[in-house]
Amino acid sequence: MALHRDELTPQLQEYARFDDRGEARYLPYLMYFHRADYRSEVINTDRAGFRLSGGPDGETASAAGHIPRSGPVRVISGSSTVMGIGATSDAHTLASRLWSRHAPAAPWLNFGGRCYNSTQELLLFTLHRHLLPEIDEVVVFSGLNDLTVGRLPEWQQGDHGAFWFCGEYFEKMEELRAENRRAARKSGFRSGPRRPTISTHDDVRRDIAQVVDAAATLTLRHLESWRLLAPTARLTYVLQPMALWMRERHAPQEQVLFDEIDRISKLGTWEALYGDISTPAVAAAFAEKLRQGCEKLGIGFVDLNPVVAAAVTEKDWIYVDRAHYTDEGYDLVAKVMADSLGLS
Repeated sequence: MALHRDELTPQLQEYARFDDRGEARYLPYLMYFHRADYRSEVINTDRAGFRLSGGPDGETASAAGHIPRSGPVRVISGSSTVMGIGATSDAHTLASRLWSRHAPAAPWLNFGGRCYNSTQELLLFTLHRHLLPEIDEVVVFSGLNDLTVGRLPEWQQGDHGAFWFCGEYFEKMEELRAENRRAARKSGFRSGPRRPTISTHDDVRRDIAQVVDAAATLTLRHLESWRLLAPTARLTYVLQPMALWMRERHAPQEQVLFDEIDRISKLGTWEALYGDISTPAVAAAFAEKLRQGCEKLGIGFVDLNPVVAAAVTEKDWIYVDRAHYTDEGYDLVAKVMADSLGLS
């Protein structure tokens, strides 16, 4: 059966190949990151897995690759939306649109990590900071993933929050413990009781106020570390625009894609999985906690949801799914962000 997404967003087939779980690249400390030295017409990465960003006159740059100019650089950090899922090429990510058009004073480096939370975003920068020259601007463009993984059960949260695919991690670690228990029993030692490893839909945290508070607390803790790691840079947190946070009615193409994703999803509909954190009220509550915390820390904050909502109509097709943008969407968000942060 032909799918609308293959017709409307054929580039997503390349992202599916790029994100093949059979080729998952697991790294110490980060858990996972993108495939390195990947080449295609849609997405390209450097030797460490950072996506290339494009600037004026065909220039490209990346954290572990070539940086074409002397002088300071600018960093945009986040999860898969910053990485650029949905863009038809490297030239259409947020980093590229900022560098090539809307804020071209210095190269923008793409520090987006597929499926990352705020802990991993911070670690990715920490582990690769030594590769960069002076930094004069850092934008952390994020938020959605911290709420989605924040719904995972308390026993998966630990001190630093849960992360995508952590169920697989706990399951494999339990298999390793089981092997060690068998070896211990042969030596006459007894092991403790087995813990659960995989959460179910019934096991998620339902107190959304608690989820919002925990996600904001972790994010603000990490932003304070960002400030220490990039002391000469202006630091701004941007709450990412998400389709259900910014408007109730969607462009016709968006609605077709959203409905189809729900129909073919093996895990369930978006509403069943994430509906309780996808309301404008939850986004507003999350934004307010972040705004207050950033103000106390002296860090800039912008909620782009109402700003982008005011810049589009119901006919404007800017989403390929509820979290990632079309080329036009990436360009619009980059422009609105540059204007809101005074980057132009």
